[in-house]
Amino acid sequence: MKSVLSDCLYHHCLDIVVKPLKIAAQIGIMLSDPLGNSWYCYTSLASCIAITLSCIESIDINPNNLLTYFEACGEHQLNGVALPFWRDWPLSNPTYFLTPKVLHTFFWFSYNHNVTWCIHAIGPTEIDLHFSILQPITNHWHFTTGITKLKQVTGRTQHDLQHYMISVITGAAPAALVQAVCSLVDFRYLTQSPVINSEQCCKISAALKEFHVHKQCIINAGAHCGEKGQVLEHWETPKLELMQSIAPSIPLISPPIQWTADTTERAHIDVVKNPSTATNNVNFES
Repeated sequence: MKSVLSDCLYHHCLDIVVKPLKIAAQIGIMLSDPLGNSWYCYTSLASCIAITLSCIESIDINPNNLLTYFEACGEHQLNGVALPFWRDWPLSNPTYFLTPKVLHTFFWFSYNHNVTWCIHAIGPTEIDLHFSILQPITNHWHFTTGITKLKQVTGRTQHDLQHYMISVITGAAPAALVQAVCSLVDFRYLTQSPVINSEQCCKISAALKEFHVHKQCIINAGAHCGEKGQVLEHWETPKLELMQSIAPSIPLISPPIQWTADTTERAHIDVVKNPSTATNNVNFES
């Protein structure tokens, strides 16, 4: 419940902060370009990572009844925000500005799903052995004790896991499972290109299509499991569903890599987290 109230407060605060931009999107505003020329502009919302309005409208429960409303939102995998800050922003379309976040859509999906499939497919002991005997490579993490007991996994660690995974499971896992995982690796690397043309968009769609062709092998191998270890017979995964819209969205919003939050999250560590270790975390105002 605390997370619901926190999300609602976040959207309410943003609603106040971006109110001038909403007005400018409705009536326009004069802005200067780097050359000093004045242009009459309308400020639409370009990018945001949030929930979708269509799903919110489908919930016919009073949002003030927090507990019941939150349970209903859980069925749609929503965070319980009834009034997102962009609901009344003119010239803004959720199908355009809901852009993928590279760190969570790609790397966390890879760690939470692809790596888990591989562990279940060849066994935790076997995969740890394969990783531990790899030749160390400069600038890449060497998993001397394997990967099944990793803690505090960062984006850099997930990045290194992707470099090794295909070579580690080849020959030990079913060939179709290796092809499915490899196609998702291709998909992730292609979509992180800074420049993407129509030919690359076709390659991105083809890589995702290849995964769907071979994904049944993952279930057949008993590798697609839920949180309690039970084998899942479906593919109702939000991040996987989001991947379907990435290739069609590129002509509209440009390559997804420009919307990555890695830079700001790194700055949060350097500017906020690390300096906070020098304080007593009590007297914030002194």
